[in-house]
Amino acid sequence: MSSPKIESRFWKWFAPKAVIRRTKVLAWLSLASELAIVGTGGAVRLTASGLGCPNWPLCSNESLVPVPEQGIHAIIEFSNRMMTSVVGIIALLTFLALSRLRKQEGRSFWLSFSLLLLVIVQAAIGGVTVLSGLESYVVGIHYILSAIMVILATWLVWEVSSFKPESPIKHKFVAPVTIGLALSIAATVVIGVLTTGSGPHAGDSSAARNGLPTDLLEHLHAWPGYLSLALIFLAGFLARKGKTRRMLTVIFALAGLVAVQIAIGLYQARNGVPALAVGIHLVLACLILSAVTILLLSVFHRGKRD
Repeated sequence: MSSPKIESRFWKWFAPKAVIRRTKVLAWLSLASELAIVGTGGAVRLTASGLGCPNWPLCSNESLVPVPEQGIHAIIEFSNRMMTSVVGIIALLTFLALSRLRKQEGRSFWLSFSLLLLVIVQAAIGGVTVLSGLESYVVGIHYILSAIMVILATWLVWEVSSFKPESPIKHKFVAPVTIGLALSIAATVVIGVLTTGSGPHAGDSSAARNGLPTDLLEHLHAWPGYLSLALIFLAGFLARKGKTRRMLTVIFALAGLVAVQIAIGLYQARNGVPALAVGIHLVLACLILSAVTILLLSVFHRGKRD
């Protein structure tokens, strides 16, 4: 049997009383894993592997893991399920690392708790997705929740990082423009989910589409994307005179990401929606949401630690 002293030392190492380097690494790993599972989930969808494992939580009636007879689609789908386990382990370790910091690091603690809880919710929705035969709206909710988890993980990285406060923003319209930008990008993502659910990459050949007009949705998806790019440049113009180097860096990065995203969207529309382009589009959308989160925090919460 282990001694109480060993257990106490182990717990103190596992759950330190301050934000240390290990805590920051776990926060970054949390963000990286959330982005990675968006990529693996997209691979499942774009290779028509959504029902590669037709059951849940087992892959088939007889086996937890894929059997050779099920082929490559089962391997792809099962790999995404395993990625959920990786995300869950990282979320649990991050939560434990912040579990003794509820008072002094309240936001970080609750963000880590939210991420851990959402991993469980996502696993359940993944099961519903399979059992519903890849119902398009359930698949869409699955992606949107992943996007929300990317936002929360980005916020967590911000909270545990040692950012020095920047100078106050001088122009009074920077904040409302930034909020408008965030809403515009959120609308672009939601409409994009509906667009995908109506097109050739809704799941697999047998998955029912949502029945919405794809051509109209493509236009509705593009308009807030163009608006977002315009608002990014407007935010940069308004903030250019302040000593807000971090904010301006994020704005430039965000402008580049959105410009690339628009280019990929146009390429998709003109080339029959190739699967690889759609996969890049899905991951880039989450990277853009992450950058927007940092921008919002730069405007409304410019720094926490000296």
